[in-house]
Amino acid sequence: MTPTTRRTRQVAVVAGLATASLGLTACAGSSGTSGRSSSSSSAAAVKGGTLNMLGSGDVDYMDPNISYYSIGYLGLRMWSRQLFTYPAVNGQTTKAVPDIATTMPTEGNGISADGKTYTIKIRQGVKWDTSPARQVTAQDVVRGVKRTCNPVQPFGGLPDYESLIVGMQSFCDGFAKAGKTPKAMADYMDKTQLPGVTATDDETVVFKLAHPASYFVDMLTMPAFSPSPVEYDKYAPASSDLAQHTVSDGPYKVQSYKATKNITFVRNPAWDAASDPVRKAYVDKIVINETVSQDSAQQQLQTGTASADMEFDNFPPASQLPGLLAKKDPNLNLGETASTNPYLVFNTASPNNGGALAKAKVRQALSYAINRSNIIQVLGGPKIDPPLTHVLPSDVVGGENNFDLYPYDLSKAKQMLADAGLSKGLTLKVLYRNASEGSSKAFQTVQQDLSKAGIKVVGVASPNADFYTKYLEVPSVAKRGVWDVAVAGWGADWYGNSALSFFNPLFSGKASFPPVGSNFGLYDSSATNALIQQAASAKTESDAATAWAAADKQVMQDAPFYPLTNPTQPNYHAAQVKGAVYVPAIQNFDPTNVWLSPDKQGG
Repeated sequence: MTPTTRRTRQVAVVAGLATASLGLTACAGSSGTSGRSSSSSSAAAVKGGTLNMLGSGDVDYMDPNISYYSIGYLGLRMWSRQLFTYPAVNGQTTKAVPDIATTMPTEGNGISADGKTYTIKIRQGVKWDTSPARQVTAQDVVRGVKRTCNPVQPFGGLPDYESLIVGMQSFCDGFAKAGKTPKAMADYMDKTQLPGVTATDDETVVFKLAHPASYFVDMLTMPAFSPSPVEYDKYAPASSDLAQHTVSDGPYKVQSYKATKNITFVRNPAWDAASDPVRKAYVDKIVINETVSQDSAQQQLQTGTASADMEFDNFPPASQLPGLLAKKDPNLNLGETASTNPYLVFNTASPNNGGALAKAKVRQALSYAINRSNIIQVLGGPKIDPPLTHVLPSDVVGGENNFDLYPYDLSKAKQMLADAGLSKGLTLKVLYRNASEGSSKAFQTVQQDLSKAGIKVVGVASPNADFYTKYLEVPSVAKRGVWDVAVAGWGADWYGNSALSFFNPLFSGKASFPPVGSNFGLYDSSATNALIQQAASAKTESDAATAWAAADKQVMQDAPFYPLTNPTQPNYHAAQVKGAVYVPAIQNFDPTNVWLSPDKQGG
């Protein structure tokens, strides 16, 4: 969101911390829920011009059904539409609204009396940018959901719904054996029914659930549930070939894409504004430069450079935030979040140090040896980054309780390491993103803290674009001991009752191991798994909250990760950008709803 999730890849997601640019979406680069605009304007919107966005990293995949990274979700906002989404409307940015669906389903009007069947109508006029343009159908939605568990690159948030949608687990198990060529995958999808997702006609898609889930409509905001055109059957999911042959149903289409270099979006002639209640598409063109450093991007945005309007995956450097806040810069926005970002994940499968990280006592000792306050200070301070000491942040509905099992205690850490036979210390490889000031400073602070406990920390620097796709999402990399600790980030896959989206993808044992989940440290606890299952199938929200609270305690006792903060999300835009509303699901101002001052239309 949103792997800062990516998100994640959400966010996925889906879906993070803006100052660090840390994210998956769920996998998060950053996250936020305020929806407050720093530049809302009463002036009339102006059409035209080129919106220039600056970043130093890339999307995870140019594939709506597979992307699970907050920056991936930001890119998709321009060219891909979902059944439901979150609008760029102040005060409503975490309230799902229909996108290609015609209405919000309610009991008796789209939702069955037992809460297990959802019938959704597809909006007419939503069209693919094909030649000739054609209507998006319910069959396209079914194809999109099926693609999420393909055997080549499955969606990282599958644990959210694989056991919820009737027949999904069985369908995915069969898909894993179908073969990995585009033809083999297309044949399997064509010949194999998914009982829980069917098209009764061109306009109607029906979802059947194993049990009621009050959060299901919010779950359907994830791009994983986007419709998929039949043209995608020619390419492997998430492949570079598909990235060069995208088909748009949004206001913009991909004119060109050079991985880690640039993306250019131009107007999609098949898009009908009357069919899209969410995106206004004021600007004619959006150009994303992915080669600009964090510091340079901030400087250009502040100095009014003609080719600098908004951030892409760069956010205000942590060191500059105090100054921006002190002068009350009107172009800075801070949004509250539902995230754990950054957090430190321990690689329980690492063979390094004699497999020490497989032992909960060692992970607990490391947790006592890390000073959360020191890390928060280098990330911007507690006003921007309030501490988080457990799994669920306070603005996630269901099961959140404030407790801290690991207050900083260096003496206790040393004693526990000695008791574990590690009195001579150990060496840890810490994976971080060196293009991010926040991620780099977090790594350096962890290095300093752990050195006081006799632990040597070696940095494993990663480009932003490789952090998840080449390291964390590849279990063999963890098992080889390429990294022992990683500075990752996570945000809610959806908003509202979203405790499930923190536990299922991150902590539900083998079912959440990458690439089908985001349990990067390969943590597996039968006690935790049982509590997650209990919470997910609870009959009432009260029962679910009790089970989620117990699961939170169990995870923290096992210490597979070390939470740091549920941050606010700093975002910055140039003065010529108007109508900027922060949307947490994309961890940025919505590019499809901003406009440019008439005197600065970009270029």
